[in-house]
Amino acid sequence: MSSVYERELRAVLAGEIKGVRAIIKSCTEVERARAMQVVQRPFLVVRAPGSGSEGTGDLLALRGDMCFPIEVKSSKSPKQYLSGRTMDQYEALRVTGERCGLLPLYAYRLKGVRGDSWRIMRVEVDSLTGKLRHLSRSIPKLPLTKNGTPHLNWESGMPLHRFLALVCRP
Repeated sequence: MSSVYERELRAVLAGEIKGVRAIIKSCTEVERARAMQVVQRPFLVVRAPGSGSEGTGDLLALRGDMCFPIEVKSSKSPKQYLSGRTMDQYEALRVTGERCGLLPLYAYRLKGVRGDSWRIMRVEVDSLTGKLRHLSRSIPKLPLTKNGTPHLNWESGMPLHRFLALVCRP
């Protein structure tokens, strides 16, 4: 089922007008304008086949100046806790980010919400340099539970339209 949302996000990041318009229907005019910036500066987006490749995420968004492995999650609940397989995915993304100097992201879609239903959060990585390091300061990291375990909290993520405006600035 999340493959539907992977495709939705892939179309947006790839700058497909039809894909961007589909997610901004119930957004404000400002949010629409920000999201449409990706049409001018799109990413090449590759879907990772299956979950056999640890650390790659569901999508890989590439452009000349940046690259993000992205893990896509969706839920009706604003919070999603990581444990077992999902915690292993998080850890594999973190290790890949450290090893390769990449900024891994989580894209969390809250079902049944009007407006911008996507939120972007980053995985904490220390080995970033240059533009990715600068960019990482603007994107909220996954919050921690009382026990110090990362989890997804839709309300603390960056709205997708703001993320697109941030990464698609000329």
